Amino acid sequence: MATASEAGKSAEAVLEWPKQDKKRMLHAVYRVGDLDKTIKCYTECFGMKLLRKRDVPEEKYTNAFLGFGPEDTNFALELTYNYGVDKYDIGEGFGHFAIANEDVYKLAETIKSSSDCKITREPGPVKGGSTVIAFAQDPDGYMFELIQRGPTPEPLCQVMLRVGDLDRSISFYEKALGMKVLRKKDVPQYKYTIAMLGYDDEDKTTVLELTYNYGVTEYSKGNAYAQVAIGTDDVYKSAEAVELVTKELGGKILRQPGPLPGLNTKIASFLDPDGWKVVLVDHADFLKELH
Repeated sequence: MATASEAGKSAEAVLEWPKQDKKRMLHAVYRVGDLDKTIKCYTECFGMKLLRKRDVPEEKYTNAFLGFGPEDTNFALELTYNYGVDKYDIGEGFGHFAIANEDVYKLAETIKSSSDCKITREPGPVKGGSTVIAFAQDPDGYMFELIQRGPTPEPLCQVMLRVGDLDRSISFYEKALGMKVLRKKDVPQYKYTIAMLGYDDEDKTTVLELTYNYGVTEYSKGNAYAQVAIGTDDVYKSAEAVELVTKELGGKILRQPGPLPGLNTKIASFLDPDGWKVVLVDHADFLKELH
């Protein structure tokens, strides 16, 4: 039996891995009711590229991957269409995706000319600040924040989720996944606090924006948004770290690390303390799958 100091040492070693691992946000997965309509909205209105599409008739679904650059370097949105299902409940917990663009006014005009997407907040400076933003809504009701920014290697810049305890979430993502807090902002006049977490600066990569609304500890998840996938150099070590952190902060492992049947890509999956799902994907396997 391990002594207390050995157990402590091994826990330390397990939690050292997320700090060394070269993780990367790969994609967000969610369900849509009309795949062709959504693809048209994202390509014509938002300027994304359709990266790949796969139909799995034996399991009655089709996936499409869209983004602003190749999946081996850029974040993607993985849309899932389940045969015959045309409507989903987004729930209250999912917030938005965000797109950085050099001219939000012009982008908003393009979106307004489409019958598939709509602008829900006109472009203009953010309340109490100078950054120009707008909001658009896709055919399924998913919200996209449009943020005016200079050139960036990753225009698909945020996934915003609402959480019930911001300090707990920050601690979880730092310890379990090695993310860094890039920025934290409290807005008492509107009773919310946000934290941006990720693996690089906000203008270079896709970040997780966690929002805490004062006094709200729980949100309905709906059945539309599914998960984010994160690439790792070692699924087994990463899952071990996550499992250890869930014992302290909550959440749970859903799928122990191992290869997917038929694909051989090694994955693990878990829920964070708020019940948001994350899938860890072996990065080398992921790149093999792409090529």
